[in-house]
Amino acid sequence: MDARLSKLLGRRVFVSSSVPAHSTLERAVPKYEGGVPDAVRASASVDGTGEEITVGKAAPGTFFDYGRVHLVTTSSLTKLRSVHPTGDFDPRRFRPNLVVDTGGVPAFAEDGWQGRRLRVGEALFRVLVPTPRCVVPTLGHDELNADPDIMRVIAREHRIPVFDLGRLACLGVYLDVLEPGTVRLGDTLTRQDDS
Repeated sequence: MDARLSKLLGRRVFVSSSVPAHSTLERAVPKYEGGVPDAVRASASVDGTGEEITVGKAAPGTFFDYGRVHLVTTSSLTKLRSVHPTGDFDPRRFRPNLVVDTGGVPAFAEDGWQGRRLRVGEALFRVLVPTPRCVVPTLGHDELNADPDIMRVIAREHRIPVFDLGRLACLGVYLDVLEPGTVRLGDTLTRQDDS
């Protein structure tokens, strides 16, 4: 399979169930502002396909770029739908692990949950940081059509500071797992004090 994939992609690749040492993560540089930090955009290079890319580190020992779990809220998705009604803000487009029905809570309230602990079902999480979005949500998959405007809308409506990287287009938050456990459809989310 590795040889067939390498031939198809035009460069040597392999499939692995364990994380290779010193892994890196390549990403296409989006054309819209706020898709990558300005400093990262300035260091981008052009790959063999002619695409402008950035290279970064993967989270040690994982295949993830940063967070192990990703959460989005219905309030934030509803807000984005309201400003771009022709866009398809189906949560699957953003590949979250958790979609939280926040009812009438204001959009992007999850940004203020950083450092908070969240109990969902048997699992306990800590909110790490808002999730900077890449170009992948704009791509078509399953019955979701490609929609390049999705990220332009997020970049226009919700660019916020992330660490020292500047203002980035974000949707949702990354979570770390403090206590693993089963999470079921319909489980309640409760925020807990940081004592």
